[in-house]
Amino acid sequence: MILQLKLWELQPPDRVPGSVHGFKYSLFYDRQGQRILAYDNEAGKGDHVHRGAEETPYLFTTFETLRDDFLTEVGRLRGGTL
Repeated sequence: MILQLKLWELQPPDRVPGSVHGFKYSLFYDRQGQRILAYDNEAGKGDHVHRGAEETPYLFTTFETLRDDFLTEVGRLRGGTL
């Protein structure tokens, strides 16, 4: 299992294209060499979530909420434990 959380605070006026906040982030959960879950804001795509092969938008509010949403979802995927 790989669980990785990365956050960069960008200096104003820098923004990741597609995002309105000043953060670049990548939160990643891998099991047996397969990406299970990832939250990121890749340039041009904005804030989104990868669940397996599915990609859906994510409404970023704060990094603390992002972290909590990610860890809660990982916990559910792992049967309630990290």
